[in-house]
Amino acid sequence: MSGATYKEDLFTEKATHFAEVLLPLALPKNYTWAVPANLLEKVQPGCRVEVVLKNKKYAGIVKLVHTEKPKAFNPQPILNVLDDEPIVFGNQLKLWAWLSDYYMCSEGEVMQAALPTHFKLSSETVLMYNDEAGDDFAHLDDEEFLVAEALLLKKELRLVEVQQILDVSHVYPVIKRLIEKGICFVWEDLKNKYTEKKENFVILHPEFATEEALSNLLSNDKKLQKAEKQMELLLAFLHFMKTTGEVKQMDLLKKSNATAAQLKGLADKGILIIEKRSVDRIKNLPKSININFTLSEAQQKALEEVKASQQQKQVALLHGVTSSGKTQIYVKLIEELLAKNKQVLYMLPEIALTAQVIRRLQIYFGGYIAIYHSKFNSNERIEIWNKVKSGEAKIILGARSALFLPFRDLGLVICDEEHDSSYKQQDPAPRYHARDATIYFASLFGANVILGSATPSLESYYNASVGKYALVELLSRFGDVDLPKIEIVDTKKLFTKEKGKVILSVPLQEAITESLQKQKQVILFQNRRGYSPYQVCQTCGWIPHCHNCDVSLTFHKLSNKLVCHYCGTNYPPVHTCEACGNHHFAQQNFGTERVEEELQEFFPDAKVSRMDMDAVKGKHGHDALIQLFEQQRIDILVGTQMVVKGLDFEHVYLVGILDGDAILGFADFRVSERGFQLMEQVSGRAGRKNEQGKVLVQVRNVNQPVLFFVQQHDFKSFYKSEIDSRKQFQYPPFTRLLQITFKHKKPDVVAHAARTFAQGMQSLYGQYIIGPAQPIINKIRNLYLMEMMLKLPKDTQLINACKHMIQQQTAILHNDSRFKSVVITPDVDPY
Repeated sequence: MSGATYKEDLFTEKATHFAEVLLPLALPKNYTWAVPANLLEKVQPGCRVEVVLKNKKYAGIVKLVHTEKPKAFNPQPILNVLDDEPIVFGNQLKLWAWLSDYYMCSEGEVMQAALPTHFKLSSETVLMYNDEAGDDFAHLDDEEFLVAEALLLKKELRLVEVQQILDVSHVYPVIKRLIEKGICFVWEDLKNKYTEKKENFVILHPEFATEEALSNLLSNDKKLQKAEKQMELLLAFLHFMKTTGEVKQMDLLKKSNATAAQLKGLADKGILIIEKRSVDRIKNLPKSININFTLSEAQQKALEEVKASQQQKQVALLHGVTSSGKTQIYVKLIEELLAKNKQVLYMLPEIALTAQVIRRLQIYFGGYIAIYHSKFNSNERIEIWNKVKSGEAKIILGARSALFLPFRDLGLVICDEEHDSSYKQQDPAPRYHARDATIYFASLFGANVILGSATPSLESYYNASVGKYALVELLSRFGDVDLPKIEIVDTKKLFTKEKGKVILSVPLQEAITESLQKQKQVILFQNRRGYSPYQVCQTCGWIPHCHNCDVSLTFHKLSNKLVCHYCGTNYPPVHTCEACGNHHFAQQNFGTERVEEELQEFFPDAKVSRMDMDAVKGKHGHDALIQLFEQQRIDILVGTQMVVKGLDFEHVYLVGILDGDAILGFADFRVSERGFQLMEQVSGRAGRKNEQGKVLVQVRNVNQPVLFFVQQHDFKSFYKSEIDSRKQFQYPPFTRLLQITFKHKKPDVVAHAARTFAQGMQSLYGQYIIGPAQPIINKIRNLYLMEMMLKLPKDTQLINACKHMIQQQTAILHNDSRFKSVVITPDVDPY
């Protein structure tokens, strides 16, 4: 036994307290470390601690401190406590445990998703110079000499710095040789990468704080009077200080057209002082409440119903048609919560939505609002995190990740567009549904939840219809504007030169012309980005596919590349068929890029813009485009789902759905529900102020039942039809779905593994198993896929037992050497 291990064993024998620590890793269980006596007061749940696991250092979160020593092993000691106070609260730890249990993943995976990057410290290698090595490096080779000389000067180097010195990425052999020759040794350091943002502020020297002293300076200081530019800069500073209160160096130099040297001259003379201060990365508005509207009679009735329902039920479903004024009801509810000094979480499914909604809410609540989503960089996210934790941020507007913020006193959660599939996290784990997780999280605070939608999910509406949720309805548009008229255009009767799908039918072209003549705006929806979803050889029918995935490649004309939308791989355009050698290809179907090109051809005088993942870049890209459209600087906006989710534009008269078949053509039990929701949401963008709008749906199969319900804007009849079908075929909300995906680089191995797994489940759950079978896309990123579905009754005991058996079967399968490398991914409530 080594000396170090012997000391640790002695320490563990004496240790009286132990900590269960979460690490940001997919571990089978949470591990325990011993708490040294000198750290006992500092180690508390929610704090980060420095621990060693398999010779690597990690910053873990303490979940629990207890006095029960593990029987099977001697735990290692915690090395250090990294926080003076917890960075997460008890309710967050409870949420993490619930997500881990319900969605079948580890708490470490939840922690990895929940914490900002800066809280997840990394173990960085630091080389420390060995003073006993002296300075004679004659025995070293060239690379060793360069590093040793740098170490002699700096005493320590990080791995990145060694790579820069040698100008190569593979530095480990050099480092290994230097350690062996006694030149240096390795020290592992957990480094917190968050840094405060600092800016230079300019202030007046206290000597000139009085009006008399300042007047004397300006009138009698001859040196200053001779320095004309400095005098101009000083006067600009005084004016700036009077109007804004505090003066940033960057703003002062920019507005006064002065140089840094002129400012330095005033500082050297002792007139101005340049001071470095910590500043927020997120701009803050003054905190104010300015509710400058009156609710309509229908809105007031709905608000009173919501408030009454909150006394009996935690969750209320607000079913309000598009443009009925749901947001104003939310504003009134938020105002009441602010008066009670409570926090509010306002969740939206898309980042594109947050920009428009926050501008509107800022009119009412100013700096009480904070925004949080994945487009913020790590430093910005940690600043918002700290403001929520301190209680300074009262209204938090964000996408699904805002659920993980450390709320101090949550009073209300608003889940707007609750039906939206974007609330469901796909990859990586935890594969949670933010709407459902939010309801649990709110219950920990005793907070109320409002689910809002014009087209509620069938699950939520069912829960409301059976009394689990309260149901509040707002079925008339604000100002009693009529819902838009919906026309179906049968494209089966229309033809194109390429015998492909019609992009802009004649009725749609005429409607666009009419809209432009009225000086109104147009939104066109096509749920495919790129120029052409696939190209096909006209001789033999060969289609270019991705080498890594079993999908056709999408042609992007602007970048002149074929792109796989599953793995992101780019390919050069194909001009020769790999099957028959022919050079003639036809572009099949169409994406937003192609639509934009057609619009520019048909309407050369119109201002056309595109809104999709390819066109919108950067943190503020969505907002910039939305603002241009709001200001009527864009006539026609074409886009994917980004353009349809809850955005409110005053001057839109016409909305066109270019390919209704693509929306209704999926092999999925939710296809009718999603199709109805999407079409109704798209149509809701039309005619929102003083005029009935118009919607055109281009579709080949005009006999789809969903189209009738959409034309009538009849959600209740659609719900009744769909819920009867779900009950007949035992789909949610009458059952719980649990999907298991198997992945491996060899198709025969993954198929064998899936069958073996299913056989292991057969005895107890055979009647509930569907599959295993290949999914429609059976290869992604060079891994072959198999899927198995369990359709379980809504019996909590049975579902939990099934989850436990899935974990057991996973362990059994991975103990078989043939299937050790098969990736098994459970997904609860997958759709």
